[in-house]
Amino acid sequence: MNLASNEEILSGIQAWVEIESQTADASGVNQMMDSVEGLFRNAGASVQRIPGRDGFADHVSVQSQWGGEEPGILVLSHLDTVHPRGTIEDNPFRVEGDRAYGPGIYDMKGGAYLGFAAYQSLVQDNQVPPLPIRFLFVSDEEVGSPTSRALIERAGDTAKFCLVTEPARYGGKCVTARNGVGRYQLSAHGRPAHSGSQHAEGRSAIREIARHILTIEDATDYARQLTFNIGQVHGGTTDNTVPEHCTARIDVRGNKLADLEEAEAFLRGLKSHDPDVTLTLTGQINRPPYAKSPEIAALFEHAKQLAGEVGLVLEDTATGGGSDGSFVANRVPTLDGLGVNGAGAHTLEEYLEVSSLQTRMALMRRLFETLQ
Repeated sequence: MNLASNEEILSGIQAWVEIESQTADASGVNQMMDSVEGLFRNAGASVQRIPGRDGFADHVSVQSQWGGEEPGILVLSHLDTVHPRGTIEDNPFRVEGDRAYGPGIYDMKGGAYLGFAAYQSLVQDNQVPPLPIRFLFVSDEEVGSPTSRALIERAGDTAKFCLVTEPARYGGKCVTARNGVGRYQLSAHGRPAHSGSQHAEGRSAIREIARHILTIEDATDYARQLTFNIGQVHGGTTDNTVPEHCTARIDVRGNKLADLEEAEAFLRGLKSHDPDVTLTLTGQINRPPYAKSPEIAALFEHAKQLAGEVGLVLEDTATGGGSDGSFVANRVPTLDGLGVNGAGAHTLEEYLEVSSLQTRMALMRRLFETLQ
C-alpha cells in the first residue's frame, strides 16, 4: 500500500486551511469547492457542482470512476468553518512540535482532506474496491445544513455505508452515537418609548426575554442528556429607548427524539408575562439523534479490526455535538469521527496531531477497500 507521508498530507491540508471559508463567506467556501473539484477531476473521478442558494455556497458531489450506480460508500464532509475572513492573520497555519494549528484545521478540513488522500492513494495504486465511493462536500454544516440536508438524505438512500470525516474525539475515538439538535429563536415585540419622559408608556421586549432566560435554561436535565443553551440575545436600539424588539437564540440537545419533541412543546408553550408584549417562537428540530444500532456496532467492529492492521487502537464514543451523519445514521450504517486527531474545535487554539495523519488516512483507505 503506497501511502503519502504525514508531511505530504499536511501540505495538502495547509493549502485548504489557508483558504478562509466561514459559512457566511460564500466566495471563500466556493474557493474550497474549486479546489476539491480540481483535485478529484485530476484523480479521474466524476464531479458534479451543485449551485448554492439562499446566499450559501455551492456543494460538490463526487463519483468514483468504478462501480456505476450500485449502492456504495458515502463519504460526508463539510468545507465551511466558523472562522470569519481575517482569522488567518491572527491564527496562521503553523506547526509546533506534533501540532499543526490554523482555522478549521481540526473541524474539519483535516478530515475532509484525509478522505481525498485515501481515494487518491487507491487510484495511484490502481486498486478498484468492491463498492463505488461517492463523496459529498457541503457548504453549510456549521449553521445546520439548511441547503444541503435534502442532498445528504438522498445520498444516504443510495448508500450501503456512510463514513463521516468529522474530527476524532478524545485521543482518536470515532463516533457511533450523537445527540440530536434543535435550533430556535424566541422573539418578543414590545412597545417603544422614551426612557426618560415616557418610560411608563413603554413595554420592554428585553425585560420579557430576560424573564424567560432562566426558565428555559433551568429546564436542562443532565440525567436525561437534555440541555438548553441560550447562546445569543439581541435587542434594543439606543440606551434611552425602551426596547421594542428582543430575540434569544436557543440551542437544544438530546439523545432521544421524544425528549427533543418534549423540549419543543415546552418552548412553544411559553407565554408572555406582559400582556402587552407579543412572544413568538420559530425554529425546529434540526438534526435527529442517532444511537449505536447493531449495524453501526458491526461497522465499528470492522473498522476496529482494520485499525489494528495499520497500528491504531480504535475506540468509539457518543457525543453531544451534531453532524451531517445524523441525517443518514437511521437510514444506513454510519461511522463518524473518522477525521484527524486533535482538539479545540471552533476556537483559535484548534489543532491536529501531525503524527496521526498517515495512519488515519490508511484506516480510511482500508475501509474503502474492504466494505462490501
